[in-house]
Amino acid sequence: MEKEHSGHKVDFKSTNYLKFQIAFFGGAVALNFILPRTAGYLNLPLYLDNVGTLFAAVLGGYLPGIVVGYLNNIINMRGNPGNAYYVVLSTMIAASGTYLGQKGYFKKFHKALLTIPVFAFIGGVLGSILTFLLYGYGMGEGISSPFARALLESGKLNVFWAQMLSDVVIDLVDKTITVVLAFTIIKLIPDKLKPGLWLTGWRQSPLSDDAIIDTKKNVTRSFSLRGKIITIISIIMVCVAVVTTIISYILYYNFSMSQYINSCTSVAMISAKQIDPEKIDEYLLLGKDQPDYMRIENNLESIRQGNPDIEYIYIYKFNENDVEVIFDLDTPEVKGQEPGAHIEIEEYLLPYKQDLLEGKEIEPLLDDTIYGRLLTVFEPVYDSKGECVCYAAADIKVDDIKIAILNYMTKVFSLFMGFYIFILALCIWLVDYHLIYPIAAMTLSARKFAYDSEEAREISVDRLQHLDIYTGDEIENLYESLSKTIAETVGYLEDVEAKGAEIAHMQSGLIYVLADMVESRDKNTGDHVRKTVAYVRLIMEKMKEKGIYSDILTDEYIDDVSNSAALHDVGKIMVSDLILNKPGRLTDEEYELMKKHTTAGSKIIESAMSLVSDTGYLKEAKNVAKYHHERWDGKGYPSGKAGEDIPLSARIMAVADVFDALVSKRSYKEPFTFEKSMDIIKEGAGTQFDPIIAQLFAEASDEVRNVSIEQESMLNQVHDFSDNF
Repeated sequence: MEKEHSGHKVDFKSTNYLKFQIAFFGGAVALNFILPRTAGYLNLPLYLDNVGTLFAAVLGGYLPGIVVGYLNNIINMRGNPGNAYYVVLSTMIAASGTYLGQKGYFKKFHKALLTIPVFAFIGGVLGSILTFLLYGYGMGEGISSPFARALLESGKLNVFWAQMLSDVVIDLVDKTITVVLAFTIIKLIPDKLKPGLWLTGWRQSPLSDDAIIDTKKNVTRSFSLRGKIITIISIIMVCVAVVTTIISYILYYNFSMSQYINSCTSVAMISAKQIDPEKIDEYLLLGKDQPDYMRIENNLESIRQGNPDIEYIYIYKFNENDVEVIFDLDTPEVKGQEPGAHIEIEEYLLPYKQDLLEGKEIEPLLDDTIYGRLLTVFEPVYDSKGECVCYAAADIKVDDIKIAILNYMTKVFSLFMGFYIFILALCIWLVDYHLIYPIAAMTLSARKFAYDSEEAREISVDRLQHLDIYTGDEIENLYESLSKTIAETVGYLEDVEAKGAEIAHMQSGLIYVLADMVESRDKNTGDHVRKTVAYVRLIMEKMKEKGIYSDILTDEYIDDVSNSAALHDVGKIMVSDLILNKPGRLTDEEYELMKKHTTAGSKIIESAMSLVSDTGYLKEAKNVAKYHHERWDGKGYPSGKAGEDIPLSARIMAVADVFDALVSKRSYKEPFTFEKSMDIIKEGAGTQFDPIIAQLFAEASDEVRNVSIEQESMLNQVHDFSDNF
């Protein structure tokens, strides 16, 4: 299977094409693997991890670019598992690269440079926001960290904007080099190889580039099939995403809360075991001067350091009116209370005051406190008598829980969006080659199908049959049925045309037979009918050449008038033989009777018209029969019409009829010479005849003579055959 693309043919079904595609994919993936590591080895503050992605996207299309971008993040997971969450950025760069490549931005260097802000926005702005949502902003050891620290130390920017600006600047440089490298590699590849890099999946004879463009621009009454499929896939993916996200949120929230509660509970229990319940009064009285106090406080600090989620650790003794502080660790934001200090019971603890006074265990609490929204676990401490002497407590800030959940949901969203873009590209690719292009090919072929000639029909049928659609499903069945139906329809049409031509030939023959029957009654007219028909056609062809009455003289009109000319004297069948064949001049009364052949002919044809639904040329036959003896000056019969009120067909017939009567022998006269007859036609211009028609007829005198000779020769042959028969 071959396709003409940019002047080169590509065999999409060959093994070499598949090998070429594999090599292309491998090269693009290798670029994404080698360049970032080279930049790291050279200590360059660059990523260079999208050169292969951009290269594959521009030359291979959406699917290759997205797959290479996807593989890039998967491969880099070995060094840093967090790279998996940036797959959405790689797929977005790939999709943008393909779109811009199709728009011609990578054909010229200056246009390629215009794409840099697009890729820098994806990698810098969106990448920085994604990093913030995943990890928050800290001055770690990333590529942009030194620049971010410098901006932060300047005191003009906060952490967010310092990191954002540094990410954008670094990525702008990175994407500039990426675009330049990708453009250079693209230009180094020979043009004859580039068509083979575009990933295709043709299940038919490939469409031309123009046909593909027409397919994508195809106008439909409502929503295109491609659009509907993409919408359905997107809706399904969104629904799956929403349901998955909700379920993930609920499960993760419950799991996180369970983990945090367990963490708080464990810390509270371990903290409770650090103190001697029998020495509570000593701790309160002596505070830090108590021999074990500082050791216990250090142990509590170690416990907190070992559990980063824990914000506060403290040990309180609950009294009727207040709380006595035994231990309260300092934090960077809040200084702990001194031992022995009496503080007011916080409002959120009032509902549990009695239980706390009685030394009962209480459920973990999630409430707003003076230190923010906290998850708190209280662990009672019992002395040797079994009495509760105090409570050890551990707190976790709920804001930290929210951040953890936000980070988790960002990871889910990032992974989903990357997967969604990949699945969408794959589905569109499959839909295009297995559904849209085959249907479009059949549609375009059907629209271009021509029925106007046998050659055009053969070309159209051949075009349809050479689509060679082999999807193996209902589309292929539709194609085979369509091809068979159209081939049979063309066959039936050819049969109908043949029968129509035969009927038309028979009809024409019957007209001449009828005209001959009328002629045979008039021994004066001889072979008048056939010759006048030839003159009539000649006159109309000359008028068409000159552009006269071009709006009327269509091919159909010329055929109609030519066919109807033979019936111009059909009304003579109603005239007596005595008048028709009278050798001498007719009397006035006889002439009046003779003139009635015009109206009689009109009525005969009118009767014929009433018997058929399609009157066809009979309309002009009626005009010719009734008005061919009218004169331009209005002195003719039967109606006395003048000028252009006389139908054009009748005006043409008048010239042909009179000329043939002049050059023909009659029982009452000898034939005039050709020249004399033509002079009479010229003299009648503007009085008896339409001046334009008479002039054209005279100007074509040589062709008129040839027609006269040809018709005479043909008629002589017919007469000789009839005599021999």
